[in-house]
Amino acid sequence: MSAIDTDHFREVLLAERKRVVAAIQNLHDDHDKSLYEESGEETAFDNHIADTATETYDRELDYTLEENSEHVLAEIDAALKRIEDGTYGTCTNRGEQIPVERLEALPWATLCIDCQRERER
Repeated sequence: MSAIDTDHFREVLLAERKRVVAAIQNLHDDHDKSLYEESGEETAFDNHIADTATETYDRELDYTLEENSEHVLAEIDAALKRIEDGTYGTCTNRGEQIPVERLEALPWATLCIDCQRERER
């Protein structure tokens, strides 16, 4: 097995972290007001029920995206800590090196592909 280039993965993780933080900030900026303030209507009753439903759905979708982004951010931060600790790229289940190809695809991976498949079953 080849050694993992942690400097490369640190750069990849930091770039992805920057992108995720920007996405979270964008979602926050998009929803800095209440749903009714954003609709621009005088009262909730001024808006058609279908429009309100669409706006509510869009808001919930954005909240879900934000929650997922925050989860990814936590995983990126944990991967950066593993780089500092010297444990980056090691499967937490088997203790073996995670293939570089898997880390290229998912730099914050904690499991080799076999262990991940087993977990998903």
